[in-house]
Amino acid sequence: MRQTIAPRVRMIVLLFLAVTGALLAGAGPAAAHAALTGSDPAQGVVVDKAPTQVTLTFSETVSLNDDSLRVLDPKGARVDEGKPSNTSGTSYAVQLHSGLPDGTYTVTYQVVSADSHPVAGAYTFSIGSASKTSVSVSDQTAGGGVVGRLYGFGRYMSYAGFIVMVGGGAFVLACWQRGSGVRALQRLVVSGWLTMTAATLFLLLLRGSYASSGKVGDIFDLELLGQVLQTKTGAALVSRLLLLAAAALFIAVLFGAYDKREDEEKRDLTFGLAVGGTVVAAGLAASWAMAEHASTGLQPGIAMPVDILHLLAVATWLGGLAALLVALYRAPVDRPVEAGAVRRFSQVAFGSVIALVATGVYQSWRQLGSWSAFTETRYGRLLLVKICLVAVLVGIAWISRRWTVRLGDTAVVAGEAGEEAEEPAKEPVTAPARAGESTDAGESKSAGDSKGAGDSKASGGAGDARRAAQLARQQAAVDTAREKRLRDGDPHRFGLRRSVLAEAGVAVVLLAVTTMLTSTEPGRTELEAAKAGSSSASSSDSTDSSDSSDSTSGALTLDMSFDTGGTDGKGVVSVDIDPARTGANEMHVYVTRPNGRGFDVPEVKVAFTLEAKNIGPLPVVPDHITTGHWAANGVQIPMAGEWKIAVTVRTSDIDQVTVSKNAQIG
Repeated sequence: MRQTIAPRVRMIVLLFLAVTGALLAGAGPAAAHAALTGSDPAQGVVVDKAPTQVTLTFSETVSLNDDSLRVLDPKGARVDEGKPSNTSGTSYAVQLHSGLPDGTYTVTYQVVSADSHPVAGAYTFSIGSASKTSVSVSDQTAGGGVVGRLYGFGRYMSYAGFIVMVGGGAFVLACWQRGSGVRALQRLVVSGWLTMTAATLFLLLLRGSYASSGKVGDIFDLELLGQVLQTKTGAALVSRLLLLAAAALFIAVLFGAYDKREDEEKRDLTFGLAVGGTVVAAGLAASWAMAEHASTGLQPGIAMPVDILHLLAVATWLGGLAALLVALYRAPVDRPVEAGAVRRFSQVAFGSVIALVATGVYQSWRQLGSWSAFTETRYGRLLLVKICLVAVLVGIAWISRRWTVRLGDTAVVAGEAGEEAEEPAKEPVTAPARAGESTDAGESKSAGDSKGAGDSKASGGAGDARRAAQLARQQAAVDTAREKRLRDGDPHRFGLRRSVLAEAGVAVVLLAVTTMLTSTEPGRTELEAAKAGSSSASSSDSTDSSDSSDSTSGALTLDMSFDTGGTDGKGVVSVDIDPARTGANEMHVYVTRPNGRGFDVPEVKVAFTLEAKNIGPLPVVPDHITTGHWAANGVQIPMAGEWKIAVTVRTSDIDQVTVSKNAQIG
């Protein structure tokens, strides 16, 4: 039995809510698009003399406020003073108090990258010698928490509103101009405008808290809102609101005066609406391009126009698909969507897919930079998922195209006029007789005469009203069933409806993945940050080695990649041994993600083995100092030789791995 429209609509709505909920619930803090590529003092280093300032270098320019860079002593008290300043290029510094005592200090940063996304992190360095610290930085979740999830939902809804509004308008103008008088299409496009407007206002309110404190209570802070309006992102959101006002005028003309014009008058108005609508749609797309990924990094002058074209192609394809779905299900019998309109949309969609692929290839190259980034970065893996979804969508669209061809050149999707002519003439629908009520007019009259004149008039009036209401309901049910029978009468049309519905379901998931991509650190940036971190460690290692050749003390640093196979199981473990000689040594262990950011794991163990002398393994369990940092003092190395240093990293109750390297000690 063929399903009615209500269950199908409910299915799409439930799919939308399920995908959105799963993605938002599973998302952690928003991934940064500017990465920390260097610092002075460096992460984990032990300096002899207290520095006068701390300098951080990022992969791109960032925005700061008074609390963007903080330096905390072992007890958690701030030791920085003054406002952070831009020293050169992408390097930023904050001054420190003079005469800082020995111990481990924590540097925290929370800034906003040039592509509008918040960046947060922390690391430690020591003066004189390492010490325990009471500072906890595990809650550094810029762009995370409730506000981060709300912001992600607002971004999704703004994209969805843009696609529905632009794609629906393009479908009417380019494919089915008679559809401008269909109420279901009018409601679709207007709902897209309302959704995008509400989402933009929502994002504007959330932006201040999202980029700074992350507190729900700061959403309505007018001071934060004022600061947002002075940023690039705030200007983009305000510009979007102004362009939406122009879009409202476009929609009013499209579904008002346009539908009432004659065919000859429509031609000139169609050209004007097409030009004006394209300008407004491109302006709305530019409000994303000028404030996010495309505005920074490689070739921004090329990337921004490409990004605008990419967004317009997505809206024309997916938004037009939504409009076609509504037309197939909700267009009235006297104004069905013609097969010619469906064929025209098929051609428009094909052109949109070509533009989408061309711009997508350029964007992928720009954001990834290498084939390895497809599998080694989160952005690359999400992009692979998006590519697969696009392939599935194109495959279903090919099936829809076959159904369109079967409709014939002159057939209308709702059925031929001859089908309606063959329908039997409708007979008046009468209300069924109720129990105890006579259906014979004479009997009714006779029964009525037995009552008083006044009672007869009163009861007769009430009964007529009830019967009229019942007749109206029955007639509406009959009309609805008849329209559905006519819509489902053509098997080709029914097949097209099902394939387009499947396309819409995949498009919902595709839009969710695309939204996640826009808030994920580009693979190129992630790999460059990891490479910079490795180069910094190698440089530190070589410097320490050269120092040890000229003095009695030096340091040894070993970097080992690990993969436990579980969730969050990939990273790099670094072991620092000072002075790397026989006798007592100081050992520091750092665990970082592939992008260079420190993170905690349940357990870290180290073992030393001198295989040539059959000594060991000598186990060492370091103490946890701060996020991603463990240390142990008095590690005894009994004799010189080539020692095997094995590190066991456990990332969950069942996922662990042991990695090792050989090094000359003593």
